[in-house]
Amino acid sequence: MKQVLQDLRTGATYIENVPCPMVQSGHLLIRTTQTLVSAGTEKMLVDFGKASLVQKARQQPDKVRMVLDKIRTDGLLPTVEAVRAKLDQPIPMGYCNVGVVVQCGAHVDGFQPGDRVVSNGHHAEMVTVPKHLCARIPPSVSDDQASFTVMAAIALQGIRLVQPELGETFAVIGLGLVGLLTVQLLKANGCRVIGIDFDAGRVSMARQFGAESIVLRDGADPVAFAHTCTKGVGVDGVLITASTRSNDPVHQAATMCRKRGRIVLVGVVGLELSRADFYEKELSFQVSCSYGPGRYDRDYEQKGIDYPIGYVRWTEQRNFEAVLAAMASGAVHPEGMITSRFRLDAAGDAYAAIMQGGALGVVLECDRQQPAGQVQASTIQANPGPAMQPDSAQPVDLTSIRVGCIGSGNYASRVLIPAFRKANVNLVTVACNGGTSGTHAAKKFGFQKITTDSDSVIADRQIDLVTVATRHDTHARYVNAALMAGKHVFVEKPLAITQSELISIEHAYASTRSRANPPQVMIGFNRRFSSLVRPLKQVLDTDRDPACINMTINAGEIPASSWIQDVKVGGGRIVGEMCHFIDLALYLAGSAIVQYNIIAVGNNRYSGIASDKCSVQLKFANGSIASIQYCANGHSSFPKERIDVFWAGNVFQIDNFRKLRAYGGRVSSRSLWRQDKGNDACVAAFVEALRNGAPSPIAFDEMLQVSRCAIDLTAMLEN
Repeated sequence: MKQVLQDLRTGATYIENVPCPMVQSGHLLIRTTQTLVSAGTEKMLVDFGKASLVQKARQQPDKVRMVLDKIRTDGLLPTVEAVRAKLDQPIPMGYCNVGVVVQCGAHVDGFQPGDRVVSNGHHAEMVTVPKHLCARIPPSVSDDQASFTVMAAIALQGIRLVQPELGETFAVIGLGLVGLLTVQLLKANGCRVIGIDFDAGRVSMARQFGAESIVLRDGADPVAFAHTCTKGVGVDGVLITASTRSNDPVHQAATMCRKRGRIVLVGVVGLELSRADFYEKELSFQVSCSYGPGRYDRDYEQKGIDYPIGYVRWTEQRNFEAVLAAMASGAVHPEGMITSRFRLDAAGDAYAAIMQGGALGVVLECDRQQPAGQVQASTIQANPGPAMQPDSAQPVDLTSIRVGCIGSGNYASRVLIPAFRKANVNLVTVACNGGTSGTHAAKKFGFQKITTDSDSVIADRQIDLVTVATRHDTHARYVNAALMAGKHVFVEKPLAITQSELISIEHAYASTRSRANPPQVMIGFNRRFSSLVRPLKQVLDTDRDPACINMTINAGEIPASSWIQDVKVGGGRIVGEMCHFIDLALYLAGSAIVQYNIIAVGNNRYSGIASDKCSVQLKFANGSIASIQYCANGHSSFPKERIDVFWAGNVFQIDNFRKLRAYGGRVSSRSLWRQDKGNDACVAAFVEALRNGAPSPIAFDEMLQVSRCAIDLTAMLEN
């Protein structure tokens, strides 16, 4: 199917052929009929993409500080690569979609195939959208009208925050699409409206909608105009829907307001506020968040947990429905703002028109002749590959491992897939949820096929090795399925997030041991493969004196709302991240874990989130001990990972996997130009083992030990 993407490095907008997304639980699969281009937001994205690196940095000073901190801790080259990788990811464009429901995922009610719906889906022929970001279109509302729903919801949320009353006067600064919709909605609320903009055409349109408007040119004073309109009293409130770096809109809004007036920022403007502007009048100022309550709330949007209407009257979905009802009644009629139409495959021309100026409502239209229930291909060909034996369960060349990757997110595309390519494997298929990241990975790394059907990777008999780099709650399912299909598995940690999942993997693994060529399992515990760890391990193995191992992990904060923090989805950071260091401690100690404990900072557990500020103590069968201080409350300029090993009169320190300092002479100190966390060596060791018919480089029992320990430590926080 066709989708509109943007290159963040250059600002170029282009059409890409991507696989159709698979419908997920709590989502709708929608065939697009048309979408509306958000001229302001999307032009801003294009402008940002076209900016130089220096200009990009000036626009995001907070990101510059993060980059400087990363250079101090990780070095220049890894930081440059990380920035380039971030800019290398294409961005799906669009969020004003009109279409027809093709499929409903599990746990979806209120919708059925054939419904006309609006959603915040992208500019693509097919989209999958959470049910709370969709609303059914009334029969009397046209597709042209409905395409403005999402933008009107943005305007409506700003209006709800400003709390208009019948007869009040409001100024709207910025008369783009959102501003003009704000004018109409305020008029529908029985308010007097003053419209302000530089564009005479938009000011004229605002007048058609009933606003008293002024063009900001030739010395026109918007504050004086507002005072004239209100007989010197001042407006009751201002909604700023402009997009500019200037601080003038906020200053003008404050100056034209009456005492205790209200200002709501809907757009993006400069925010260097003057205290005097607000102090004497006791003005209120608030920033509006997108479509309304529920936006960016994972429980509401992704899990489908609604806010009770008795406590939250207007959610983002109910705002969509309110806008559509206003259109159906005739109170809001936005279709007159459409200035041009383009076919979806001519989106480049649409964006060129927007960049030239003058375009307001730009609609992208899809093929309406397709059958309503037709679903496009979930797997597409990307690059031609070497000849294979059809339906063969064995590779043509035993030295060429055929790989299918499930997951093409940040870690997979930056670390895992490049490591497999360096290991000289045959990259066959890459799977992803939406299609965009997989298509990018296929182009960059040479995969033959792209799919949104992850199960097809496991079922493909032309794939020998399955890599799993998805959300943690899916790992066990994919590992079990791959093992039962006779595939080797490389799973990016963790192996599982519950003890029951771990037991199921243990049984699946055991059931395959009697096969002639049993599948192998490998977890991406890469740090034991670092070039700074290997010489240390060799020395430790020469004398089994117990070691005292201290690890300080400056993990950095992750918001509580992140899926990683959710113990039911990500397993929490102990299961999802600290497992790396439990494994490294086990590897260095060279002995089984026999005892472990955890002490957390503050409250042990709240809202289903395991603590990520804690101290873990491990004891090993040979008498060695390890202490892992896992801290999410440190400063980013401090090194992220520091390992100290006290052993047999020696001290060894690994600093952020860039420096090894040895005190005592048994190992030579050394420094690296760049971090080496062992990612490439980890993958290479597994691939080499498969080629030689050898067991996994990490014993399966050790993987189970580490996984059980991490899961148990998380459970201890409940008590």
